[in-house]
Formats: sequence, C-alpha cells, structure tokens
Amino acid sequence: MIKILHNPRCSKSREALDLLQQKAQAVEVVEYLKTPLTADELTTLLGMLVMPARQLLRNKEEEYKQLGLDNMALSEQQLIAAMAQHPKLIERPVIIKGNKAVIGRPASNILPLLS
Repeated sequence: MIKILHNPRCSKSREALDLLQQKAQAVEVVEYLKTPLTADELTTLLGMLVMPARQLLRNKEEEYKQLGLDNMALSEQQLIAAMAQHPKLIERPVIIKGNKAVIGRPASNILPLLS
C-alpha cells in the first residue's frame, strides 16, 4: 500500500497523485490539511524521509514568517510542533511506502519508491 499526504489544491500534489494512480495498485490518499499529523507521526515521517524537520518546512508560507520559524535556534521538537499545529507548513506531497518516504516534488522523485 502506498500513502500520499495530499493537498488537492496543489498542482504538484495532483501531479504526484496522478502518477501514483497510473503506476501503483492501491493508493491511500490522506488530505493532511483536513487530518493533520501528530507530532509523533511527523517525527516518524521525518525518520522515513531521513531529513531534519527544517527541510520539511514550507518557508514561503505566511505562518512560517509569523511564527518566526526562520530562527535557527529552534529545536527539532519546536519545528515539529509548529507543523503539527499548522499543517500548511508541511512540504507536499509526501509519498510513503512501507518504512520509506519521499517528497514528490518533482513527481519523478516517486519512481524509485515504486520499484
């Protein structure tokens, strides 16, 4: 089973979902803005992505500036808490298969996960 953390208003997310539907047998679509991830789920996801929290942040979102997330002194836990409270800050789309995940931007990033 493949899972996509999806925002239907995002063209890159729609493109990734289209690719998954063409290539994969079963896709679970999670609209993460409607069903936000918990801090624990985000921590697990970051482990799957093999990246620090800061790399998963969308730094052009208004909330990023308002919350002062450009402060490099903020801890991983503080950044994860911000994403849990403001899911719009999470880079999209994220595709998960088993214990691995990738950011599907560009959509071609997904292909190695499918093989």
